[in-house]
Amino acid sequence: MIRLDGGEFTMGSNDFYREEMPPHRREVGAFWIDRHPVTVADFGRFVADTGHVTVAERAPDPSDYPGVDPAALVAGGLVFAQPKTPVPLNDWQQWWAYLPGAHWRQPFGADANRVDLQRHPVTQVGVHDAQAYAAWAGKELPTEAEWEYAARGGHDGRTFSWGDEFAPGGQRMANTWIGAFPTEFVPERRQTDRPGTTAVGRYPPNDYGLYDMAGNVWEWTADEYTDDHSAATSCCAPVRPRAARSGLIRNVIKGGSFLCAPNYCLRYRPAARQAQDSDTSTCHLGFRCVIRD
Repeated sequence: MIRLDGGEFTMGSNDFYREEMPPHRREVGAFWIDRHPVTVADFGRFVADTGHVTVAERAPDPSDYPGVDPAALVAGGLVFAQPKTPVPLNDWQQWWAYLPGAHWRQPFGADANRVDLQRHPVTQVGVHDAQAYAAWAGKELPTEAEWEYAARGGHDGRTFSWGDEFAPGGQRMANTWIGAFPTEFVPERRQTDRPGTTAVGRYPPNDYGLYDMAGNVWEWTADEYTDDHSAATSCCAPVRPRAARSGLIRNVIKGGSFLCAPNYCLRYRPAARQAQDSDTSTCHLGFRCVIRD
């Protein structure tokens, strides 16, 4: 972990997506933050010690899905399925599929021919799985403000966590989508020929020494999502989520992922934010932890 002294910074942006507005001054206290996202190996030690069963490994509760055939409610997770022909970008169902058997050990399914994932960020975990890991490790999930403060690396106003240029000097700075999403994927040299996570620390850290604060995987935060993020996060602790009708909440996720591309989702930036249902597990969503002073 790396200790950050905390302080004031400008949170948000007026330059990209509506949910990032308005930029405003925020303050966070001192905290320690994981140098990189929690890895598959890290999560494996937690599971071995506790026997924790993730949301992707449990069949959905039929009471949460009235009218759905119970036989269709099987354990699994959402997996990216690259279309072979152009598809409309306003229909995410064209490139996401619910895959039975996908979970944190095999986030792309049992039949996916992937590299050793032990040093890759753990994925296919819901927010409660991330919170359980954090509690076991004596840590917590970061607030949205803490996460963004850390991602900025001490530099207010920059577009990316490393500066304003996407690839300074032609150097790739993060695992993001290159090509026209979702059909055209241009692999980086020595990368697998399919989109996916990369080992933590493969790309340069930001000026706080933190890796993968952009791209690779989205990361859970402790905060419930609101459209007005200027009031969504306290300086010291997450806002307590209110109960939702289904018992679920939507949490803020930050950082973008290997599926983010300029033509669809330019969200591998500190200011970027999205909402995610708390029980959702996908192949591009992980987390890191903090300890507050």
